[in-house]
Amino acid sequence: MSDEIINRVASSKLKTFDLEDYYTPGPRSAIDLAQWLLDGLVLVESRFRESVNTTDFTAYKNHHVAIHCSTDAIIPQWAWMLVQAELTDIATTVVHGSLQDLETYLYGRSIPLLDLSHFKDLPVIVKGCAKKPVPPAAYMMITSRLQEVARSVMYGEACSSVPVFKKKRPLHK
Repeated sequence: MSDEIINRVASSKLKTFDLEDYYTPGPRSAIDLAQWLLDGLVLVESRFRESVNTTDFTAYKNHHVAIHCSTDAIIPQWAWMLVQAELTDIATTVVHGSLQDLETYLYGRSIPLLDLSHFKDLPVIVKGCAKKPVPPAAYMMITSRLQEVARSVMYGEACSSVPVFKKKRPLHK
């Protein structure tokens, strides 16, 4: 009887997919329109335009920016457009919403472009416990994509994975 320890995970066909590998680099910032509203609730056009015009948007150079309003104010569409126009040619990315919406957008740009052919007919585990902000929507997107090619999809780590999807075997006649 051998006392040799065999790593069955390393010798299996199991492949790991780590969403963090597809994290878009660069600083993230959020701009809250409430800062430019009267009492954080009322948009007065002249005041709003003046505030936007006197803001130094170069602080967002090469940032991925999420524009949102933290209050229940009614923001006209042109206000979002005005801030977007100021960030054009400064920020790398600009989205409407939260920082999580920003991450969802960034993953939504990269996941559809991935070549997943090397996962064809293999069991794949989507790594959990990310150190970078990976939104739930990114896990959903990669699951959808992997279902097209992988034999099975799991979530977690090899030692404690949760089954998510398994291809049905064709019925033999």
